[in-house]
Amino acid sequence: VVAVAGGRAFTFRYTETEELLRAAGCAVVGFDPLVDPRLPDDTAGIYLGGGFPEVHARALTDNVPLRRELAAALADGVPTVAECAGLLYLCSSLDSSPMVGAIAAEAVMTERLTLRYPTMTATTDNLLTRAGEAVTGHEFHHTRVTPPADQRPAWTVDGSDVGFSSPTLHASYLHVHWAGHPQLAQRFAAAVHRRAATHG
Repeated sequence: VVAVAGGRAFTFRYTETEELLRAAGCAVVGFDPLVDPRLPDDTAGIYLGGGFPEVHARALTDNVPLRRELAAALADGVPTVAECAGLLYLCSSLDSSPMVGAIAAEAVMTERLTLRYPTMTATTDNLLTRAGEAVTGHEFHHTRVTPPADQRPAWTVDGSDVGFSSPTLHASYLHVHWAGHPQLAQRFAAAVHRRAATHG
């Protein structure tokens, strides 16, 4: 089971993301971080896509049971991909509203719009990418995350490290159309299957 965030706070993801995961043998089950108190049964992977968590920050904060379960799942190594809104949700806070806290960073709204279509280069081997691999995608947001990366950044772009990664986490602002980079979906699905095999 891959738990995919939806509802009013997580409104954006490519249709092909779910199609590729299903083709790789995963069951895609939606959940709403605004109202659902827990992850779907048998969750072995988590996908947090795009949206507008800043509009719903207080409601996301108020759903304490789910925030705690997500933090525990990430700490336990459940494979997790977070893009843009998902990145903000995993931070310690968003405009001072407590979030999941799985990433040691703070997010704030800004007046500056970031809109770009960059080519990112992976800095390390991690959940989705291999060091040196180039991936294209898009960014669209009015927020800033501080720090923008940690010791294992997800990407480097224009000489700067951005995002957060590990063998079980990939979180950044970049929205990637997995149909154009199907190896990312394959790696994530493989990690989900390994998690399911080792944790029932």
